Amino acid sequence: METATDEFAARAEAHRGELRVHCYRLTGSFDEAEDLVQDTLLRAWRSKDQLEDDASLRAWLYKIATNTCLDFLRRVERRPRTYAPVPGIDHGDGPSPDFLEWLQPFPDSLLDPVHPEAETVARETVELVFLTAIQHLTPQQRAVFVFRDVLGWSAADTAVAMDMSVASVNSTLQRARPSLRRHLPEDRSQWRTEGPTAEERKVIDAYLAASQSSDLDAITDLLTSDIVLTMPPNPFWFTSREAMVGFLRQSYEPGSPAYFGEWKHLPTMANRMPAFAGYVRRPGTTIFRAQTLDVLRVRDGKIAEITTFEPHLLAAFGLPLVIR
Repeated sequence: METATDEFAARAEAHRGELRVHCYRLTGSFDEAEDLVQDTLLRAWRSKDQLEDDASLRAWLYKIATNTCLDFLRRVERRPRTYAPVPGIDHGDGPSPDFLEWLQPFPDSLLDPVHPEAETVARETVELVFLTAIQHLTPQQRAVFVFRDVLGWSAADTAVAMDMSVASVNSTLQRARPSLRRHLPEDRSQWRTEGPTAEERKVIDAYLAASQSSDLDAITDLLTSDIVLTMPPNPFWFTSREAMVGFLRQSYEPGSPAYFGEWKHLPTMANRMPAFAGYVRRPGTTIFRAQTLDVLRVRDGKIAEITTFEPHLLAAFGLPLVIR
C-alpha cells in the first residue's frame, strides 16, 4: 500500500526534469545540475511537512532548487574569463572567446519530456550562446532573470521564491537585462532558430562525411572564414578557418607525427542544436573510442561555431563510449 511519504516522493519526482533544466541554466553544467536537483529533492523530502498545500508544490520545489543552486554558486564563486593564448598555436585573428571551464552540453532527449510549458525548454534559453551569456550575471541576477524572463513568473511569485521584496526583484531584473544583452549577439538570428533546418542538416551531414574521410579541402569549404572553435574545459581555441584547419591537419594526415587516427561519428542533439559524438580508432587498434562531443551552429550555409566537449557525458545522450 502506498504511503503518504511515497505519494509525496512520486509527485516531487515528476518535476525532476524541469528542475534539472532550471539548475542547468543557473550553473551551465549538466553534471552539477544532476547533483543539485538530487539535493533539491532530498531537501524537499526532509522538509515536506512545510509544504502548505499540494497546489503550491511546483513553486515550492523551484524555490528549494534555486536556493540550492545559489548556495552552491556562493561556494564556488566562479566567473567567466576569456581564453588565453597557448604558446606555439595560431588561434586566428578574432577576439578571444569566453572561457567557461565548467560549461557542458545538455541532451535534447532530456528536454523533450520535461514540461508542457514551452518556455521551460525554449530553444533560445538552452542554447550554448545563451548559457554562456547568462553566466556573466551574478547568481541572484541570473535566478531573477530566469524566473521573470524565461519562465514568465510574476514579480510577486519570483519574490516569494527568492525571499526578496517585489521592488528588489524589479531592480535586480533591470540590472540583469542590459548586462545580458551585452553578452548576446546583436543579431538575434545568430542564436535563435527553429533548426536544424533541412539546409543545416545537409551542411552537417557533409561535414561529418568530410571528417570521417579526413577530407580537409571539403572541411575547409564548409566553414565560415571567422569560425570559432572552443573546447571547454581545455584551453584550445580558434577564431578563423585557416587556424582551425591548420590545427586539424596535424592530426588528420596519416603522414604527420601527430596523426591521431581514423574517425567515426554518431549524430545527436544538444541544447536544441545539432551535435555529434566523435570516435577515434588509434593506429594499431581495432575499436573506435569516444573522443569528443561537438555542438555546431550553422550560419548562411556554413558552420560558424563548434564547441567541442569531452566525451564523459555520452551516456546521458544514450551514446556508447566504444563502437566497432
